[in-house]
Amino acid sequence: MKIDLHTHSRVSDGTDTPTSLVMKAHAAGLDVIALTDHDTFGGVAEAQEAGKRIGVKVLSGIEISTEQTGSSVHLLGYGCDPFDRDLNAELVRIRVGRTERLPAMVARLTAAGMPLTVDEVMAAANGAPAIGRPHVADAMVAKGYVRDRDEAFALWIAEGRPGYVHRYACQLERAIDLVHAAKGVAVLAHPWGREGRAVLTAPYIESLVRDHGLEGIEVEHPDHDDETRSLLFEMGARLGLIRTGSSDYHGLGKKRNPLAVNLTRASAYRDLVARIRRRGGVV
Repeated sequence: MKIDLHTHSRVSDGTDTPTSLVMKAHAAGLDVIALTDHDTFGGVAEAQEAGKRIGVKVLSGIEISTEQTGSSVHLLGYGCDPFDRDLNAELVRIRVGRTERLPAMVARLTAAGMPLTVDEVMAAANGAPAIGRPHVADAMVAKGYVRDRDEAFALWIAEGRPGYVHRYACQLERAIDLVHAAKGVAVLAHPWGREGRAVLTAPYIESLVRDHGLEGIEVEHPDHDDETRSLLFEMGARLGLIRTGSSDYHGLGKKRNPLAVNLTRASAYRDLVARIRRRGGVV
């Protein structure tokens, strides 16, 4: 069984429709995927319907924008009730924060010699409910300012670059609690990728398990080298965590993250599904 538990569609910052994503997953030989769009469940129903027709199991998921000590951290929620009131209220707040920073971002880019408007960013987003920096990058590509998203982030819109503007994100502990209240299972996304290890230290992850019932960590991920994967796998085993693997596929948005580049072990997937069922979540 081939399982990829972290993918994105055009409903957030991927470049494929949910149906196209499922078709590509089938072509890649995947049996199970989780659709984990940023801060929205908007594509899950379409992906699951496509999965029924095509023969790919689609697990309902979400990637929540959170923060810890001012640094961005992402939390994956699996099997949540997509209509849970408190979780959805927080997701709306996060999405509003995404949209509200756009005027400041385009103003900074315009001042740097790259005239851009909010309307052009919204056009690049193509109706996605979760607007993000990748859509600003797409608008920059369309205007010929940069070659691709990678260049836009590296030079202009990554944290610390001239076009970056801070936005609201949920506190990580609260996000874990909201996932649990919505009957889902909480897994830290790519915890030691990029600068994550300085924020998500081993003692802090232990406290999340002890005090908030964190259930899993993403181990096999393109942002983790072999040593990091080994350390996370061993720590996860010691803490009793589900250890997942994924591509973090975004279509053309992340060219080095093809579907099935990393996989979740079948035993870990069965553990994840069992925990969702025990909590009364959506499988």
